[in-house]
Amino acid sequence: MNIVVAALSAPSQLNGVSRHGGNLVRALLSAGNIANVHFLCGEWQTEMFRRILPDEHPRLHVHRIPLRDVNLHRLLWYFREMPEIARQLEADIVHFTHPTPVGRGSYFCPTVLTLHDLYPFDIPENFGFLKSTFARQTVAHCLRQVNAIACASESTRMQLAKWFPAEARKATVVHNVVELLPPSSVDSGIEALNGRVFILCIAQHRLNKNVPLAIRIFERALEKRVLDPEARLVVMGIPGPDTKRIQRQIQRSHLCNRVLLLSGLSEGELRWCYDNCALLLAPSSTEGFGLPLAEGILAGCRIACSDIPAFREIACSACRFVPWGEGILDNYAQAIRELLALPKPASQSLPQFSPTVVGRQYLALYENLICSGLLEFDMLRQPEAASKAFNR
Repeated sequence: MNIVVAALSAPSQLNGVSRHGGNLVRALLSAGNIANVHFLCGEWQTEMFRRILPDEHPRLHVHRIPLRDVNLHRLLWYFREMPEIARQLEADIVHFTHPTPVGRGSYFCPTVLTLHDLYPFDIPENFGFLKSTFARQTVAHCLRQVNAIACASESTRMQLAKWFPAEARKATVVHNVVELLPPSSVDSGIEALNGRVFILCIAQHRLNKNVPLAIRIFERALEKRVLDPEARLVVMGIPGPDTKRIQRQIQRSHLCNRVLLLSGLSEGELRWCYDNCALLLAPSSTEGFGLPLAEGILAGCRIACSDIPAFREIACSACRFVPWGEGILDNYAQAIRELLALPKPASQSLPQFSPTVVGRQYLALYENLICSGLLEFDMLRQPEAASKAFNR
């Protein structure tokens, strides 16, 4: 079975979607029935994926697409060129790591989409009016065209059923792979944290991540002497639409020297932060999966987080959940106080998120699609008939 994974997107620094692309490859390579994994990314993403993809695996073939990193160019490439590339690679399955344009009937094999969330519909403020309108159109189009949807969580599947009840019938839940690489040595990017108490918040600069709230929580914890006066808040995530609001909150709270905004760290550096932070803070209002929480559990972090369905689904009793409502700052400060009074928890295993388990789930999904008898796919016909049908 040849699998083509299309992971070409804008970011050149690691985020949840790009990390999913690398983790998906590891999951697929753990499945014995998959002969080849062809991984497609942009040239500007070369260094990012080099750091997270397996080295020189005989069944992995990385194709770097020489394309300008411009939204319109990427969208046209997916619509016009991606189907022919899949044909040339003799794909049995094409797997999109995020919603993209998919032409009706343009693929000769089944297509699968990983659906991380429905932010364009749930929280359009994440994008702004024009971008959210375009994002909603792209997501809706892709959901209708692909043959199967792999939701990253039950929470995401429920949101899909709310917004797209017809498309939810072709959806299943396949959780993201969660695994941590060994920690790396401290370099110039995080050397200021060595030996210092710090709170860690893994979040892109988007509205749903509530980074300004995290800053206010940190400020309240300092005021109440819950934290060491020299403690730091480390926000790790790529800049985005909420960056200016985050910077304004830092200034209003007079914490310019206490809050560090970092991005572009390696997986090993991220692991070092998990291992050495006093606590992991996640005050998101909505999430599709909650990768930082799962990684924090693997690393044995103390965790204070918002009480939302995606976090409950993943973390269960491993976290201190803080409800929304009046007194949220004091409630978080009290949760942090109580967590810091406890010994650091032991790391917990999460076998349901292992590459082997997730790889088996994807293999079962692929095999079901291939064997489902959908006559429009070349692979389900005699070669001569398939060629005539494709050229009609």
